[in-house]
Amino acid sequence: MSDITKNAIGDALKQLLTKKSLDKITIQDISEQAGIKRQTFYYHFKDIYDLIRWICIQDSEKVLKQNRTYDTWQQGLNSIFQLALDDKVFIDNIYHHVSLDALIHYLYPLVYDLLYAVALEKRVSYSISEENIEKIVQFYSYSFIGCYLDWVDKGMKEPVDTIVNRISRIMEGNFESAMEKLSH
Repeated sequence: MSDITKNAIGDALKQLLTKKSLDKITIQDISEQAGIKRQTFYYHFKDIYDLIRWICIQDSEKVLKQNRTYDTWQQGLNSIFQLALDDKVFIDNIYHHVSLDALIHYLYPLVYDLLYAVALEKRVSYSISEENIEKIVQFYSYSFIGCYLDWVDKGMKEPVDTIVNRISRIMEGNFESAMEKLSH
């Protein structure tokens, strides 16, 4: 029942965002739209930003579930960009009404987890410390997030395939090269 209620609350926020901007939406608005009491909202989320974080994680987990390998990470990245296009109103509102720190806080664990799974798969070929793996993944995570936020800032006009292909070409061999360079 908990997931049903959380999903209803998340859907209510997304519906409200089609009518007004995030900074004009209250918890009371969300509760009324979801057909719940305010207290029910607070049972599941501490505030609207907690709800936004949960929505980002839930939506991303759905599209990334099967794309956490070296051979499929590009499809995972493509899915993240496509998800933003499919949920453009939600993403635009978050981008324009949430601090950059909060945006990075929402995105970082999603991208990090994707790349960390890839790094662990490739690690077997190298003698590299956990600390160096983490630094490589951190570097590429922030690079991906920068590309994503730049794309959102520019109105999500560039085709997703173009962005993902560019990132793939930039990364081709570099992830493994970094592992090799930091091996001991």
